[in-house]
Amino acid sequence: MDPVVVVGAGLAGSEASWQLAEAGIPVKLYEMRPGRTTPAHRSPLAAELVCSNSLRSDHPGNAVGLLKEELRRADSLLMRLADRYRVPAGTALAVDRAKFSGGVQRELCDHPLIDLRREEVCAPPEKRMAIIATGPLTSDCIAGSIKDLTGSEHLYFYDAIAPIVENDSIDTSVAFAQSRYDKGEGADYLNCPLDEETYHRVVEELFKAEKVPARDFEEELHFAGCMPIEAIAASGRLSLAHGPWKPVGLTDPRTGKRPFAVVQLRRENKEGTAWNLVGCQTKLTYPEQRRVLRMIPGLESARFLRLGSVHRNTFIDAPSLLDERLRLTRRPNLVFAGQLTGVEGYVESVACGLVAAILTASRILGNDVPPPPRTTALGSLLTHVAQSGTKPYQPSNINFGLFPAIEGRMPRKKRRQAMAERALRDIETWLRKVRAALR
Repeated sequence: MDPVVVVGAGLAGSEASWQLAEAGIPVKLYEMRPGRTTPAHRSPLAAELVCSNSLRSDHPGNAVGLLKEELRRADSLLMRLADRYRVPAGTALAVDRAKFSGGVQRELCDHPLIDLRREEVCAPPEKRMAIIATGPLTSDCIAGSIKDLTGSEHLYFYDAIAPIVENDSIDTSVAFAQSRYDKGEGADYLNCPLDEETYHRVVEELFKAEKVPARDFEEELHFAGCMPIEAIAASGRLSLAHGPWKPVGLTDPRTGKRPFAVVQLRRENKEGTAWNLVGCQTKLTYPEQRRVLRMIPGLESARFLRLGSVHRNTFIDAPSLLDERLRLTRRPNLVFAGQLTGVEGYVESVACGLVAAILTASRILGNDVPPPPRTTALGSLLTHVAQSGTKPYQPSNINFGLFPAIEGRMPRKKRRQAMAERALRDIETWLRKVRAALR
């Protein structure tokens, strides 16, 4: 059996490679790092998490939590390892980044049917079956080939990375440990409280601070889920207090009251030696980041292990280029997966890689299975990629707005619960077909 070529060992490519190999199909997995890296990656490891260590909510009543549950039931390698290397984060699933990526790397290298090659691919194969999962940081080399192949201009948006601070540089006499509404096991977050005066002073400095300029040929388009804090502040002086810095569900033990605003810090690793500034993505210059963020109470002496940065994310106009099996209509031997297709988020990228591999494997084995039903999280995400009617096409996280409606009027919480129950019933039916086709 000829091997399937997988280009890119990010989240989607790693999951796709594993699923193909588990179905008995040999894989040649190409990854350009470390020979050539990107502005955001810091290691040569597979499935590196470059923006945050959080995979967001783990509650099945939440759309991304539901997607995680479907992935677990589908025997996702990356979800299994995320669960193994999780760190405390309240109701969210956050992981120790180094251990997670290291675990993925070992699983791929140890699999007898996966051949990991450290080479840059500049053009998709002419005839061989291939999954293109080069991610949002696709190199100019292969991006040019894809552009020529599709006859379509790439779309793009900016993604901003949040800073990380060293644990013992945080003033814990000010920053207090508490999860919102005391959810989660103990206090999984540190909280830096801002009174009204301090909040407005920080916002004013965000306005004044020097930013890293975009290159002349790039128009700045921010995905709503990753907007830099200075861009959020520019939309209204109270935007941060009602957005990522909202103090809801938190009480400052020094005052016994809810602060005017709060900057939350989430564990970056299991040992708790590093903390991520939640919702503080920024494109301020490095000196300005240090200056402004040290104005936040509790961070006056912060030592930054990583500062925020901005990079261009690339994605294709998937609905006009791909079919319902994620194949390029002009070249059906090419399947696209991950953020390159316009799914947004870690879990969504894993899901896209898994579905791409399952649909590809079943076709190779002569036992075609249909795409997952739209009533499932996997199916609704796939439908957005292949059939979105939004013009211009924009990236999307998983959300209940992508699901078919539930008939009848009911409270929002009950309606979402009904959607989740329907999804889990339907995913089990689909997975039975998958297992029969791939065994």
